[in-house]
Amino acid sequence: MVELNAVVIHRVEVAPGLIILRIRHEEEALPDFVPGQFAVLALPNSASRVPFSEAEDVADTDPQKMIKRAYSIASSSVERDYVEFYITLVRSGALTPRLFNLGIGDKLWLSTKFSGIFTLSDVEGEPDIVLIATGTGIAPYMSMIRTELAAPGKRRFAVIHGARNSWDLGYHSELVMMERLSPNFSYLPIISEPEEEPAPWGGESGFILDAWQSLNLEKKIGLKPTPEKTHIFLCGNPVMVQTMVETLTEDGFVEHKKNRPGQLHLERFW
Repeated sequence: MVELNAVVIHRVEVAPGLIILRIRHEEEALPDFVPGQFAVLALPNSASRVPFSEAEDVADTDPQKMIKRAYSIASSSVERDYVEFYITLVRSGALTPRLFNLGIGDKLWLSTKFSGIFTLSDVEGEPDIVLIATGTGIAPYMSMIRTELAAPGKRRFAVIHGARNSWDLGYHSELVMMERLSPNFSYLPIISEPEEEPAPWGGESGFILDAWQSLNLEKKIGLKPTPEKTHIFLCGNPVMVQTMVETLTEDGFVEHKKNRPGQLHLERFW
């Protein structure tokens, strides 16, 4: 079995089925990474699963075999003490029910190489950046804005985050505070089921496409997205990603590829 080399130093249950974990490598300094990249976490089959997760077929399972999965990093790239992850519980999954059973001080395995190309590295100049996500798809954006907003520059950022309910809007308080403190940042949260809210929801409701097509989008996010001066990132639910790609393509945005630079950047992690 691979030796467990990291420890949980912080755990927050954002809502049922959503957690934030901060993990410290116990033996090595954290490698450099670019905001938007991912790391690999792992636990052995023998690790216990959180209650209420679906049962596994363990007849042919090696208890020492490591279960490895990639997760986007949410912490700033200048943070050297830990890496942070925003994780949703997949009750039928192999790894997340085990990660959800971890507490502060529990050990796991963390890769010492971070990877991924869903970053701002290919964005030349200082165009406006619109970061669109559903659910835990906001994780790589947290790394980007936690890093970039602290750096000098004229680039404007806007985050559009969709979720089913208000309690599923991870990092909501931090993003609201960022918007209040930074003149270069706007935040637009959207929920699709406002009728389930215990108190009236005063923000946007519906789906991300609805907000994008609204007449007052420019006022809501503080900038007017155009292919000439805006790059757009999409991460999360594949239906949302595909719907937005189709809409944005009609608006003149081009999907970015290695051999064809564009203004539309996609992370299809589902």
